[in-house]
Amino acid sequence: MTKIFGHYMPSEMLMLWLIEAVLSFALIAVLLAFGAAGLMPADETLSDSAFQAVDVAALIALAFGLAGSALGLYRLEALLYTRRLLVNIGIVALTVLPALAVFARLFHTDLFALLASREALWLPRILVVWLLCLALTRSLFRFALRHGVFARHILVVGDHDGHGGAPTPRLDDAVFFAISGRVAPGNPLALDPETLRARKIWGIVISASARAALPTSALLRCKSAGIRVFDEIEFRERQFRRLDLDRLPPDWLVFAENTYSSRLNQAFKRGFDLVLSAAMLILVLPVMLLTALAIRLDSEGPVFYRQERVGLHGKTFMLLKFRSMRVDAEAAGPAWAAAQDPRVTRIGGFLRRARIDELPQLINVLRGEMSLIGPRPERPHFVAQLAAAIPRYHDRSFVKPGITGWAQVNFPYGASIEDARMKLAYDLYYVARRNLFLDLLILISTVRVILFREGAR
Repeated sequence: MTKIFGHYMPSEMLMLWLIEAVLSFALIAVLLAFGAAGLMPADETLSDSAFQAVDVAALIALAFGLAGSALGLYRLEALLYTRRLLVNIGIVALTVLPALAVFARLFHTDLFALLASREALWLPRILVVWLLCLALTRSLFRFALRHGVFARHILVVGDHDGHGGAPTPRLDDAVFFAISGRVAPGNPLALDPETLRARKIWGIVISASARAALPTSALLRCKSAGIRVFDEIEFRERQFRRLDLDRLPPDWLVFAENTYSSRLNQAFKRGFDLVLSAAMLILVLPVMLLTALAIRLDSEGPVFYRQERVGLHGKTFMLLKFRSMRVDAEAAGPAWAAAQDPRVTRIGGFLRRARIDELPQLINVLRGEMSLIGPRPERPHFVAQLAAAIPRYHDRSFVKPGITGWAQVNFPYGASIEDARMKLAYDLYYVARRNLFLDLLILISTVRVILFREGAR
């Protein structure tokens, strides 16, 4: 894992992104340079066309890279499952190529005129070059995964402490971490650098029960020998990008590393929310008007649905949504939405899958009751129920609730106590490490969640 602005990201995926960006840039630049040479005016040289080719190729490669990141092309499942990879590639191509065609007509330079040339079919040529680049890099990456090139061997030091045992990697992360075993802290070979290096141990993870029993000098010798040293809480957070609720100390919020704790940064986040939510509200206004008309024609009842939710510091507010259920949906009392929920109206099913029912919450953001990014607000009835079953559940209300959040882009829809517990682990990770970089990452990832209808009910 690589720590970027306080957030852990898989270094292997960052490396893949960089390699594909550089390779696609180089290939597209060569393609454009040779293609543009024939279109240059008489007073321009081949070097002039080459410089233009470099500029445009950089923009195209960046467009492919950003679109790929937003649409999940650099998530591990896109590498492990061919069908998901092909779907993601197709959607990225359908997104980037029309955008390039539009820009080719907006900017009247010789090189953009080349891109817009129907006779030369340059956009398909660029697509073919990009696909060849992906075929090469992804094949090599999969080969490396199958042969354990990226696997880092971890040794766990300490006894079972009653919180779930060794930090066993989840299925998707098993290609990056391999637990080599567990040793007792009294074992003289546990912290011997030569022994660890002979066993090709990349890092050691110290359980909470063993931390006090290990000498600091031995740990420092391991670090000086290039062996990483983690406590179990830190390792789990790095590996899963969520907090371990069982090991969370009572004062964890005091030492959280977020950058929104100062008033200046809070003001910046509020300005970010205002500007972006206002712009989004203007852009989606036609969609909202059509949605209101469709709801009115589909079923009886109001267009908007107002529901009490718990916000910042436990204060309640009225959340706005487009109505997607029957008016009598909760005649028997509050209940979580279920898959194929019979209470959902005909148009409501589409609105929920496409997340269009959430658009009125932009008004809640403008009012200051919500933020664009944050834990999803829950109803008081469910908050009381979940807080009684899950320790530290109220800690999520330390920040404003959001329209989208870290839990929403990493975990599907939750409709049980266990699902809520897992989502809380992601929400508290955001509370601890929230900053502008993580907010932008969540916004980009939300595009993938909406497009692939992940977790919608």
